[in-house]
Amino acid sequence: MTITKHAQVRMKQRSISPKLLQALIDFGNCRRSHSTNVLFLTREGLDDIRATWERESYKLVERKRHAYVVIGDDGFIITAAYGRHRKKVA
Repeated sequence: MTITKHAQVRMKQRSISPKLLQALIDFGNCRRSHSTNVLFLTREGLDDIRATWERESYKLVERKRHAYVVIGDDGFIITAAYGRHRKKVA
């Protein structure tokens, strides 16, 4: 996946690491929204990370578990942010 310049800036501003981005891509749930895919972590995703990743990496992701990433239909990562609102999974 390609990260847009906008997403790079937002990730830096919001301290979203490449490790956290990879966790969202590998273990996140997907919700369709306005012709994009929004990936976010659920309790099940965190449990999977805990089972497969080393402890330090898991703790980094767990502290920032409210992060999400928006990916366009073309595969480009559009932006990344934090949100505490519950995401409905279709």
